[in-house]
Amino acid sequence: MKEKKQENALRGEGGATTKKRRFTKDKNPMGTSMGTAFEAPTAAIEMAVEQEMMSVKNLKGKRIVKKTEKASVSDKRADKRSAKTQKNTGKTKAVPKKSTADEGRVVKTVKSPRNKETKNTEMILETEEISRMQTRVKKQISPPRQSVRTAREIPETYASLLENWDEEPVVTPKTKEKHSTKKKKPVKVIFLGGVGEIGKNMTALEYGDDIIVIDAGLTFPNNEDMPGIDSVVPDITYLTQNKDKIKGVLLTHGHEDHIGGVPYLMKELNADTPIYGTRLTLMLTDNKLQEHHVQNTLQRVVKAGDRVQLGAFDVEFINVNHSISGACALAIRTPNGLIYHSGDYKIDLTPVAGEPIDLKRIAELGQEGVLLYMCESTNIERPGYTMSETVVGTTLDHLFSENMTRRLIIATFASNVHRLQQIIDLAVKYRRKVALSGRSMFKVVDAAVKIGELRIPEGVLIDIEKTKNLFDGELLIVSTGSQGEPMSALTRMASGDFNKVTIGENDTIIISANPIPGNEKMIYRVINNLYRKGARVVYESLEKIHVSGHACQEEHKILHSLLKPKFFIPVHGEYRHLKLHAQLAQSLGMAEQNILITDIGNCVEVSETEIKFGENVQAGARLVDGEGMEDYGTSEVMKDRLKMSADGVFTVALAVTGDYVINEPIIEAHGCMLTGVGTVDNLTALVKRAVANFDYANGNKDELALYLRKGLKNYFYRKTKQAPLIVVSVLEV
Repeated sequence: MKEKKQENALRGEGGATTKKRRFTKDKNPMGTSMGTAFEAPTAAIEMAVEQEMMSVKNLKGKRIVKKTEKASVSDKRADKRSAKTQKNTGKTKAVPKKSTADEGRVVKTVKSPRNKETKNTEMILETEEISRMQTRVKKQISPPRQSVRTAREIPETYASLLENWDEEPVVTPKTKEKHSTKKKKPVKVIFLGGVGEIGKNMTALEYGDDIIVIDAGLTFPNNEDMPGIDSVVPDITYLTQNKDKIKGVLLTHGHEDHIGGVPYLMKELNADTPIYGTRLTLMLTDNKLQEHHVQNTLQRVVKAGDRVQLGAFDVEFINVNHSISGACALAIRTPNGLIYHSGDYKIDLTPVAGEPIDLKRIAELGQEGVLLYMCESTNIERPGYTMSETVVGTTLDHLFSENMTRRLIIATFASNVHRLQQIIDLAVKYRRKVALSGRSMFKVVDAAVKIGELRIPEGVLIDIEKTKNLFDGELLIVSTGSQGEPMSALTRMASGDFNKVTIGENDTIIISANPIPGNEKMIYRVINNLYRKGARVVYESLEKIHVSGHACQEEHKILHSLLKPKFFIPVHGEYRHLKLHAQLAQSLGMAEQNILITDIGNCVEVSETEIKFGENVQAGARLVDGEGMEDYGTSEVMKDRLKMSADGVFTVALAVTGDYVINEPIIEAHGCMLTGVGTVDNLTALVKRAVANFDYANGNKDELALYLRKGLKNYFYRKTKQAPLIVVSVLEV
């Protein structure tokens, strides 16, 4: 009877309504993941939970009214007040049938606006027994430190009970788990090339015992500083010292400044280190590996959209546009956050082949959150946007039509497969045969045809040896040498050293490229020589014959705005490029302290909250001359070459027996101006006097050579103010 009265009282008077609190099944009242907050309960705990649920059912109707605003009233006085209200009105409202799912839920009772006697809102709460039950269950389900059970594995009654306690959620005591208390290590970004310079791109990411390498490029030497050197590659001492940590080499695309150093890298790494890249990228890389006799490398072909797990790094390949097909950016997920590496890119919405840059996916990554953005800076000095590759096709078309009776020679980057396709299509349109010239041109065309990136109709290509049998208007020669490289086909044609092609007045030479910074002098020297031979020359200053593969300022702004990075490091450029790119990022709202400008050998440490410089690593440049290689900073060969190129070389060779010179010393001077030192006879007499004055009793032939070298050095500088490289060779008989 008492329970019935209490139930009637709870129905309320004067239009009072009872509203049930709604809950969603997927809501987690704990505010944490169910899988990590609770452990698998034992059978005893499950039984205890069931018993407690039975207690909840038995407590049905035993509820009290508690005032929420004014001073609290005892439970008995609340019951009497409710009963009195029911007696005065004699009215009751039907209570809707309570479903099983509603049991255990917190139910609120709100006074109707029609009841003006009371301004306070009354809330129906569970009885004190339920509160004590919650406390007991908390103790029973407090998670141990062993295995974690997911939300699906929690018993249904147990999960339901937890879901319904929304007003007073059960808070699991905090446990000192390793993953929550142990501070994460920073991700190390190690710059081995490509910063403060154009080319030689190489960056390594390190986390714990895992390293990945992004690109391994080379650069071509400046002949003024590196005479006789074939190429320059990064110093990889740090990588060889940690080669067991390296999980993979990631290649963004197939240009020389990104893959040219791969053979030198793979010679030093473990044989099972995988190389990842798109089809064309790996085809070009494999050609280089074969040239250097590097066999049995592990190559993994990927495409845009693929993801690979390399130790602590989850790498996703993102499609971008560039002047070579198969170019990708890298979205690298690390334990500290996402790092986006742009590779080389531009935004081309009308590409000649392939898909436009995947701006949709890049925007999604920005929504996901980008911790660090590393972006190329090659064209950061140029305002606006980079033109589409289709512009070049239009320009080439009208040049073909204007030179119907002239022989055409086009010099371009061998790796620009999309441009090669446009050139070949125009040759077919204007009924010209195509002859290729240059070793790299043959290799790229062969690789691109094999994988279907380049389509050449049968009968279009001919051997350059047979070009003399064709009229000028029937021939097109596609050549390397767009950068004025000394040994390239176009450079040799311009200097008259290419016996297969002789430049004449009926030739039109189209240089479909722009100068890479540092190559301007060589290119203009070639153009001058071509003009001297009577040819007509078309280059970027005269026609829209080339478009860059690199983004300009407005394209960079788009990528920055889409990615919204927390930290930023500009890469792939000389210092002025990096500085301008940093200023552009600041103009878009990025804080100066979140931007770093790096140099080769710098190690940057990136955590979830900060970016800072770490301890530098050994880095620099290695000089490649044929099969030989030396570090640039310590190369004695380079010091000698620079000295010889500056002041020449002076050599002395003589045979001695005792303190007597046999025959005459052999003296040669190369690159030396001997004005002021007299004739060769004078120098011969000087050498003989020096030998005669040498004390053989206390010396040997090596000391004699050193004695002569010092004497000649002082003599030359005193007479001519020159300091040639002096080489003395003494043969003791």
